[in-house]
Amino acid sequence: MTDQLTVHCVLMRGGTSKGLYFHAADLPAPGPARDAVLIRLMGSPDPLQIDGLGGSRPITSKLAIVAPSTRDDADVDYTFGQVEIDRAAVGYSGNCGNISAGVGPFAIDEGLVAAVEGTTPVRIHNTNTGAVMTAHVPVHEGKARVVGDFAVPGVPGTGAEIVMDWSGTVGAKTGALLPTGNPVDDILLESGSLVHATICDAGNPCAWIPAADLGVDGGELDFDDALLEVVREIRGKAAARLRLCTNWRHADDESPGLPMVGFVAPPGDYRTLAGTAAESGDMDLRVRLIFMNRLHESIAGTASVCLAAASRIRGSVVDAVTTRRRPDTVLIGHPSGVTPARVAVRTVPRPPHVAFDLLGFSRTARRLMDCTAYYPRPA
Repeated sequence: MTDQLTVHCVLMRGGTSKGLYFHAADLPAPGPARDAVLIRLMGSPDPLQIDGLGGSRPITSKLAIVAPSTRDDADVDYTFGQVEIDRAAVGYSGNCGNISAGVGPFAIDEGLVAAVEGTTPVRIHNTNTGAVMTAHVPVHEGKARVVGDFAVPGVPGTGAEIVMDWSGTVGAKTGALLPTGNPVDDILLESGSLVHATICDAGNPCAWIPAADLGVDGGELDFDDALLEVVREIRGKAAARLRLCTNWRHADDESPGLPMVGFVAPPGDYRTLAGTAAESGDMDLRVRLIFMNRLHESIAGTASVCLAAASRIRGSVVDAVTTRRRPDTVLIGHPSGVTPARVAVRTVPRPPHVAFDLLGFSRTARRLMDCTAYYPRPA
């Protein structure tokens, strides 16, 4: 077609996110030309992304670029991209746990990794952070299995369980589990109010705030604009402490995705987005995650990794609200239900005195479409 160019891609659901998965060889080299293609394919900037493949929400405006790995300790290299909706920009500052869950199945089905019947481990080098994670992908007759009995809150039905081990991602962005060296930091707001935060880096950097510090319960399904502006300030000041931006007011431009901010609270009953009951006895804590200045419909996979790690740091704000029902699992109550994260720790001499033998979660993934995507030829 003379007016349009094409590129091969796979549309996949990974966990509670959905995105476009590419072979790196099918795209331009990293840089402005590649970003322009990805932005145009997704249909940004437009709040509806009506002229592209995006779904008008941050969790459906994501992508994965995959290639054979250049490292001896990995099978594939994977770059995560967050295409902004209202702006013509692609963020590469961190990783996405849900999209990561689709990388192993994609690599197997595309022939980048040899399939092993039963379960195939796929070692994934995330180029955004430099960390390596391992996906344990169920396989049947040479392809990633889709059908199974594992349920992910926020995803209809059940699927084949993919176990993701993220223990190698601790400190991947900042170099330390606790980048500030403190289990709790005080953040002074412009209003004069003080909030407590545990700033933790595992999976992705996150700032965890007691819900009570901002006068919320932790079971809400929506936040007003005034509270989201406060969250924007908290996130900006946490980003500045991590040197992810030059000034907290510039965080949305210089580090739009990281750190994420979450409110944490003790277990409590609430109604999910689907209208079902989430009961306090089924969870260890409640969390409401703010991602790209919006309330996340569930919890990002990397945020669940970070939350699980923070729950085992003595004196953290997450530790203070967490009920430990199982020694190696954290049951996270979020707007769509309750999701488990896995965490196995041991005591070490150096602060914060924890090391992780297992840190991760389980997800499902499904290939939705193998396609040729079209985008208008640049003027």
